[in-house]
Amino acid sequence: MFKKLRNRFLVVNLVSISIMMLVAFATIYIITYQNVQRETNMELFKVSDFYHSPYGNSKIPRGGNGDAGTGTETGTGTETGTGTPPSDSPGNGAPGIDPNSPPGRSVSFMIKTDSEWNITDTHSRFDMEDTLYTEALQKVNKVDDLDRKTGQFTLNGTDWAYVVDPTSTGHMIVFMDVTAQQGILTNLIYTFAIVGLIMLIVIYFLSRYFANRSITPVKEAFEKQKQFIADASHELKTPLAIINTNTDVLLANREDTIENQAKWLHYIKSETERMSGLTNDLLYLTQIDDARSSVIHAKFNMSDAVETIILTMEAVIFEKNISLDYSIEPQLMVHGNSEQIKQVILILLDNAVKYSRAKGSVNVSLKKQNNDVVLAVSNTGEGIAPEHLDRIFDRFYRTDASRARKHGGHGLGLAIARSIVEQHKGEIYARSVVGEGATFYVRLS
Repeated sequence: MFKKLRNRFLVVNLVSISIMMLVAFATIYIITYQNVQRETNMELFKVSDFYHSPYGNSKIPRGGNGDAGTGTETGTGTETGTGTPPSDSPGNGAPGIDPNSPPGRSVSFMIKTDSEWNITDTHSRFDMEDTLYTEALQKVNKVDDLDRKTGQFTLNGTDWAYVVDPTSTGHMIVFMDVTAQQGILTNLIYTFAIVGLIMLIVIYFLSRYFANRSITPVKEAFEKQKQFIADASHELKTPLAIINTNTDVLLANREDTIENQAKWLHYIKSETERMSGLTNDLLYLTQIDDARSSVIHAKFNMSDAVETIILTMEAVIFEKNISLDYSIEPQLMVHGNSEQIKQVILILLDNAVKYSRAKGSVNVSLKKQNNDVVLAVSNTGEGIAPEHLDRIFDRFYRTDASRARKHGGHGLGLAIARSIVEQHKGEIYARSVVGEGATFYVRLS
């Protein structure tokens, strides 16, 4: 069950993050694409405007005269250059410069056609093969329109952008190499793919780690709940079995008098009271867990509360022949619910009396430490082994089940005490030396 829960958490987490990454990458790509297209169109329009000018109608000698950068001609007529022209390059408007070269940082050429899209003239800074002009013209979207039209295509591994301008005799199409600009977009896609894959791998392992940590408390709570149900069933099973057995004995001797059958009835009554006490404790634990925010807390006199509980227990302590010593500082005030704190004091004092050795002693102290009030209840007895100290506050946990049953306990008293103290933002813990006794501490503020 928990493995499925973890896997479901992983899937939901990965899908959610993948969608967010996809949206983020798509947004960045769209913005970058629009910026690249805008810059490409601006440069393309500048080149087109140049070819429309008188300078653009002049033929340029082979090899270029004062062209921007240096270039070499490929098999398709594609050129490579140094990119940005120097400040005195043609087209920059500097005085005394040959203007017969188009502006821009990319390779470009122009084709003029008649109204039937037949080539009538070409213009380029370098001589190009006639097949390049023909193939480029075939890639153009030939739509007779009075408005300027742009487009892009790939030819022999080179990306070209073009603009079609209508003229009085036909059309002028200006082409510009945009391989570098398209390369930026392609590299961006590859970068996103690699970064996204790496991030997903890292996120998978991080999600797996945090999923295991997140599920651990749930798993522990579930296991505790299962153990709680099993322990409660076990505690109820024993008195029910005793009641059932004694009932069978009564039914087997129907003609006998109630007086002769009294001991069986006393057994039934005793186990019924035991079940009632267990049920009340379970209900009280549930009420504490459900009503943490509804309990009214106020300042009350902790010293008076401890003295009140000691007075109610004096008769029991005297009857068990146990000596009682106590040291209580007067007028110690704490913030909380007085009735619940009294129940904690009663639970600790009752346990100390129950598990004290014959003719032993119980000691209660209440004093101020820094800003806290500390209650300590100790006894002389067998003590608690170190491996049990961290678990004695768990529900139904008992270090010795036979001794606990002898004393009538069912392992809920300390669990109730811990729940109350935690609700009061306090601390409860135990210290013990095996063979000498144990001391329980409650720290409240």
